[in-house]
Amino acid sequence: MQLPLRQGWFDGEEVFYVTTDVSDAGIAAREGANFVPRLADALPRGASRPGQPSSVDRVYAVTNFEQASVFASAPLPMGSANRDSAYTPLWRMVAVTWTAGHTPRRLTSEEQILAAEESGAVRLEVTNVVLNCPIVHRGPRGGLEGVVLRRQP
Repeated sequence: MQLPLRQGWFDGEEVFYVTTDVSDAGIAAREGANFVPRLADALPRGASRPGQPSSVDRVYAVTNFEQASVFASAPLPMGSANRDSAYTPLWRMVAVTWTAGHTPRRLTSEEQILAAEESGAVRLEVTNVVLNCPIVHRGPRGGLEGVVLRRQP
């Protein structure tokens, strides 16, 4: 069996993930994933507080510049030994839009995105779109057993 792996970023390093389910029909169609409206039920009710536990984390999707998504957490190490309690495979999409007068560039970490927002270079829009996108490989740090990366020439 083969699944289409997508490349993304976490903390400045490449990660690879698979998108299986999305709560928005249009995004599900674009990603070739299952449309699952009930995923939106994973979002916390009411205003969230900093440090409030949640089953979803943020994934940043740039809207007006071609680049891979940026994840706010990733398992380390991969597999059953993961000790990163912040990691979850459920993501709330945050749209990142470069503002007029700023030259887009690749951003590879949540910190870079938040700094770009603080400087006014990008605008963030937290959406109600939830995606099931487990990270299955972390490049040189390894991946889940059986996950093989094949780079296209």
